[in-house]
Amino acid sequence: MMELDRILALSEGPPNQLQGDWPDRVLTQVKRAELHSYLPEGKARARAIVYAGGGYLQLMHDKEGVEIAQWLNSLGLEAHVLQHRLPGQNGQPFDIALQDGLRALDHLATLPPLPLFHVGLSSGGHLAGVMSCQAHAYQAHGAVIAYAPLNANHRLYKAPAGKPDYPPPEKQAFYDAWPIGIAAEPHGIPRCPVFLAYALMDTIVPVEHALNLLRTARDVGLEVDAHVFARAPHGFGLREMEGTQDQWPDLAAAWMEGRMAATQTLARKAAASPASHFQSAKTPTRLHSTQRQAM
Repeated sequence: MMELDRILALSEGPPNQLQGDWPDRVLTQVKRAELHSYLPEGKARARAIVYAGGGYLQLMHDKEGVEIAQWLNSLGLEAHVLQHRLPGQNGQPFDIALQDGLRALDHLATLPPLPLFHVGLSSGGHLAGVMSCQAHAYQAHGAVIAYAPLNANHRLYKAPAGKPDYPPPEKQAFYDAWPIGIAAEPHGIPRCPVFLAYALMDTIVPVEHALNLLRTARDVGLEVDAHVFARAPHGFGLREMEGTQDQWPDLAAAWMEGRMAATQTLARKAAASPASHFQSAKTPTRLHSTQRQAM
């Protein structure tokens, strides 16, 4: 098992206690929000918040948290696994996972700047999508989302049609408040490019979740790379790789690499641009006047 570098409490409450043994530990009672940080060898090139799934009823801490952190570390990324509280558990409000995600983002924004990715699987992918929609000062370079119930659990967009609401009521309320990638719900359109990995025959999280986002992405100009694997099971993660889904980690790694490279190119161009120097050299009086008006 990979060594944990740091646990940060993001809220009041006793420390969380995992159930089971590595590599199948889960968290069924989340007493407080915690951020579990895993750091790569050498200098980090970027960082990610990792959101494990569990249907907002528990957290699959090892399979969809620590194992994803290990993979990200191998790519040179810091990985911060969020243990967020669960809607409706112990009286928690419907949006407690979002609140805890924002607490994590607030903390990471105080660290030395690095490109940021939201990475989530299953219900954690829904939360990664929600986080990618937030108007936070620390904006992500991208979101990596796998087999996530992004939008078709919403009461108006259910797939298959007519499926019952999810208990507890707070869980259904969170899905209803945050459908990700529905044109009629613009607050749920991500503010960063998105990478998707889905299973075509998944009956737990049908592919309609991805298709809805793709239609909206086309219409609003959102960059989305989507990969649908013919025979992948739900919850394939990094374990169930007997099929073409064994490609998804490499595809996602290359996509994140591209996002980081594009950002670096833009930064170099901005730094090398003579525009600001030219303006200050040629029109100092006008620039001075503009500064005074803005004060």
